[in-house]
Amino acid sequence: MTNILVCDDDKDIVEAIDIYLEQEGYQVLKAYDGEQAIKILRNSPVDLLIIDVMMPKLDGIRATLKIREENPLPIIILSAKSEDADKILGLNVGADDYVTKPFNPLELVARVKSQLRRYTQLGAVSPKGNAHVYETGGLSLNDDLKEVRVDGEPVKLTPIEYNILLLLIKNQGRVFSINQIYESIWNEDAIAADNTVAVHIRHIREKIEINPREPRYLKVVWGLGYKLEKL
Repeated sequence: MTNILVCDDDKDIVEAIDIYLEQEGYQVLKAYDGEQAIKILRNSPVDLLIIDVMMPKLDGIRATLKIREENPLPIIILSAKSEDADKILGLNVGADDYVTKPFNPLELVARVKSQLRRYTQLGAVSPKGNAHVYETGGLSLNDDLKEVRVDGEPVKLTPIEYNILLLLIKNQGRVFSINQIYESIWNEDAIAADNTVAVHIRHIREKIEINPREPRYLKVVWGLGYKLEKL
């Protein structure tokens, strides 16, 4: 059974999301502020979190920051705000996706399925057979074990970060535009994708580069996109 935690101070929204998710066969856990969500995550197995931004006690942004310190599960942020700045803030603190209220419940369910699919693929371990290992310099990615290492040390990436790095390391030296990266990873048309991709690229750099401001591996090609350097 797949467990999804829904956190929103509006109980009617929680109940509405619950109905749609349970129709898809998901088990829904409920919280009404960030503190409750963190407590549930520490005491129950949860596969995905849907969390609102504006809540009492502990809002969704600060809760996501705390959760990301110890849990890589997919996080979808809900907010009544539609400005790019709020979307970027959510992605900056570690969210994987962002849905603006009011939303189409079927779209939310589709995004849940998409995030769970990526997370399941990331967590799948296939120790048998030849490992699909990609390397450049001290950076290595084992796609059978879903494992990334830098100079032998393991690096924890979110599912989105992992898939972006996998795309680039499999095509070392090739430049991908922002739209190409977005459409390859999110499987949807790239509309205003610049900030979304840039945030995830920055997170990857912070984890794999000694000096993210002077990256050795993940390079920007000004006016064209990004590439992973072949070393």
